[in-house]
Amino acid sequence: MSLRMAAQMTKLISHHLQDQPLLRLPHELARRNFKSVQRAVEREKEYVIPALKDTANASLSNTQTPDQTLAALDAMISRMQGLKRKMEGLQEEEKKIHNQSRKRIQHLEALHKIPSLADVKYDQWSRVRLDRLLVDHMLRSGYSDSAQKLAKERGIEDLVDLGVFTQCQRVVESLRKRETKEALQWCGENKAALKKTQHNLEFELRLQQYIEMVRTQDKSKKVEAIIHAKKYLVSNQQSQNTEIMRAAGLLVFTQDTRAEPYKSLFSLDRWSYLSNLFVKTHHELLSLPSQPLLHIALSAGLSALKTPLCHSAYQSSSSNSQSTSTYVCPICSTELNDLARKMPYAHHSKSYVESDPIVLPNGRVYGKHRLIENSTKIGSVEAGKVKDPTTGEIFSESDMKKVYIM
Repeated sequence: MSLRMAAQMTKLISHHLQDQPLLRLPHELARRNFKSVQRAVEREKEYVIPALKDTANASLSNTQTPDQTLAALDAMISRMQGLKRKMEGLQEEEKKIHNQSRKRIQHLEALHKIPSLADVKYDQWSRVRLDRLLVDHMLRSGYSDSAQKLAKERGIEDLVDLGVFTQCQRVVESLRKRETKEALQWCGENKAALKKTQHNLEFELRLQQYIEMVRTQDKSKKVEAIIHAKKYLVSNQQSQNTEIMRAAGLLVFTQDTRAEPYKSLFSLDRWSYLSNLFVKTHHELLSLPSQPLLHIALSAGLSALKTPLCHSAYQSSSSNSQSTSTYVCPICSTELNDLARKMPYAHHSKSYVESDPIVLPNGRVYGKHRLIENSTKIGSVEAGKVKDPTTGEIFSESDMKKVYIM
């Protein structure tokens, strides 16, 4: 395998590793849709089959009148028609998910059909990928309308997760408004998955409802809070005794208390904690990365460029973002410096530095043998002098200084 083909394969693998969430979410949605179908069928089966047997036995033994038998059959038919309508809705949802998966597979497959990364088709594919990353970033940042307009304009609705993030953002907004109804409804819809993964989101939401009842200091509300705690907090198998004891202790404190942990429980900052906890739980259940895909893609590139000098106190003039005449290091730039700060340094198993490095008076470093050889081939350079291949400046060989790398 040639080096060019190896480099191309490495980049293809890198793309696919970063684009795993593109296929994970439709798979997870299809699995959940199938579970919904299975639950609906099982629920109606448990009702209809026993009801049908009872009606048949009652009809044969003449313990029911014909009108009662017809009424029982009508009730069963009505339930089955309701099941049919629900199944049709779930089938349409399944078709939509499969169509979305097909479009995403075709998008990734197109990358394999590109003969070279220098091909213009790769630039087109990369632009589509960049649009996907931008839409994902806007959705996670709460700019749903802008994300929808960009996706529609670029024709990539099936390549981005508009519906999922829009629903997530709606619940987050309700929590920021200090409402738990929509978050609890989402927990109810995903109760089995939450129980399986042992997330404590529902317990925290129920605890917040309890806190808001106690906050009022109204006696009737406190009684209601105790009933609420017995129903949702004490009976919760995932809850811990420590949390329940703290909740019980709130009954004797007011919201202006300075005693911990009751001060933190009464704090309005808990709503921000709940919104962040919901986002974390939502993303984990749907196999979505916690960070925007744009940050992940940028981090991979920044890590490959990062050196210890980038975040040192002695940066070269090339890191000046106001300069237009010198190269600007992406790591040292104002826009990406903070994002790259926690990234690991680039690791090279093979040195790309010339074996005989020298530095010219203009600060540029080259291999001495290669620089003299290139200057000789040019022919317009006098003997004993060398030409900088980048700037075109001519220097005397005596001006070259040996570079030592520690």
